[in-house]
Amino acid sequence: MTARSEKLLVLKNAVANLVRGSASAVVALVLPPFLTRSMSADAFGAWSLVLQLSAYVGYLDFGIQTAISRFVAHTTERQDAEHRDRMVSTALGCLLASGGLAVLGLSLLALWLPHLFPHLPGSLLFDVRVALVLVGGSLSVGLPASVFAGIFVGLQRNEVPAAIIGGSRLLNAILVVLVVHKGGGIPAMAIVVAAVNLTSYLVQYASYQRLAADSVLKMDIAVKNVSKAAAFELFDYCFSLTVWGLGMLLVTGLDLTIVGFYRFNDLAYYAVAATIVTFLGGLFGAIFGAMGSTAAVIHARGDHIGLGRLVLVATRLGMILLLATGLPLIFFSYGLLRLWVGPLYASHATILLQVLVAANIIRICATPYSLAMIGSGEQRRVILFPLLEGLVNLTSSMILGYYFGALGVALGTSIGAIVGVVGNVLYNMPRTLEVQLSVREYIRDSLLRPLLCVVPIVLVGILWHTFPSTLLRSTTAAAATLSCAILFWRIALMPAERLRVMDLLRARTH
Repeated sequence: MTARSEKLLVLKNAVANLVRGSASAVVALVLPPFLTRSMSADAFGAWSLVLQLSAYVGYLDFGIQTAISRFVAHTTERQDAEHRDRMVSTALGCLLASGGLAVLGLSLLALWLPHLFPHLPGSLLFDVRVALVLVGGSLSVGLPASVFAGIFVGLQRNEVPAAIIGGSRLLNAILVVLVVHKGGGIPAMAIVVAAVNLTSYLVQYASYQRLAADSVLKMDIAVKNVSKAAAFELFDYCFSLTVWGLGMLLVTGLDLTIVGFYRFNDLAYYAVAATIVTFLGGLFGAIFGAMGSTAAVIHARGDHIGLGRLVLVATRLGMILLLATGLPLIFFSYGLLRLWVGPLYASHATILLQVLVAANIIRICATPYSLAMIGSGEQRRVILFPLLEGLVNLTSSMILGYYFGALGVALGTSIGAIVGVVGNVLYNMPRTLEVQLSVREYIRDSLLRPLLCVVPIVLVGILWHTFPSTLLRSTTAAAATLSCAILFWRIALMPAERLRVMDLLRARTH
């Protein structure tokens, strides 16, 4: 494969992931305004809690889907079909067991709901239990089905799972709106979500069958290919991913649960703020997602310096996008929330949104490095700080949540994010062998260059309320925005990248 065709393939996968993320974005942006205006705050909070608790099923994936993507990409590049089939078959067996474990855990969780959430209104208890079993149960079936999504990603056919998963999320949103519009409650909402989830898994399997029939490298997924050696190899690769997953559970998976435990009345407002942050995380995860299989291919060639360059460039460009999207959300959060979900939610959720967006800008900027580590199989060397970040996040959120409620939980997330980034720079990167990059260059070019470019708009945001007139505010904000754009062009982008952009613009004008 030529360098040009490889870049086009990465671009195609990035676009596919972006489409998938855009579907989630549409759901995240369109659904809450309708639900917050059609349901009581307690009912909306309870539905948000159902989705949060059901999402815990995904952590029982233990990183196996990511492993499948990596092994399929790696073994396909080396044309080792036998090894690939053993790994995929063994992974499917493991995920079948995980799905059974998830069903058992959900059943126990439904029984213990009154003890875990003592402030949950009694009138909603039955509805939440039913919805938890239905939604969580469908996601349990999705664990073994995720094998086929992993195969497509490993073969760099990201557009297939992107279309299926993105389409199912859009359909889920449409059906939920129809159910609520017709007066249906939480159990009815759960029924349609579960039905769409199960249908999407069948479509994924049918798509895999079609791919297998047409593929030159046919896959043989069968019980005969399950082996202890493959299981140990999978365990070795996924152990650190599981630790990373546990860290992410402690970072992003327990916030709504903690708020529901301490202050159920604040749950709906925190859920609104968290929805926007989840939207940002999903969008940037989709953009960066194509890096995983690309990193595996580069690693298979032994190009450690190339992996380092990929991390530096992706981090810097990612920071530009993060700042360009995150800062407006921070500075104009009240107005955006008021327009989106109404004044009641805006008055309670503004400060939560500001803190959570800032925390996630910090956290998401490390995504390219994490994906390169996973793609190169080095994630096992750097499992300390993902877990430490999660523990710091959980401890801070529990302590601050006790005293300050939902705001304390958000502040705990910020503390954990700072610990995670500092740990990457000071501890993880110096220990990385397969991804060769300069820590100094990473800090200077990938982080500080984009941050320097937003100084004008940050200063305007800090001084916003001191300006005597609306005209002066608007004029100053426009000047600061223009200054940031110029700085991004002159400082954040490298000379070669500016030339590439100019060439593309010239090509479009002719």
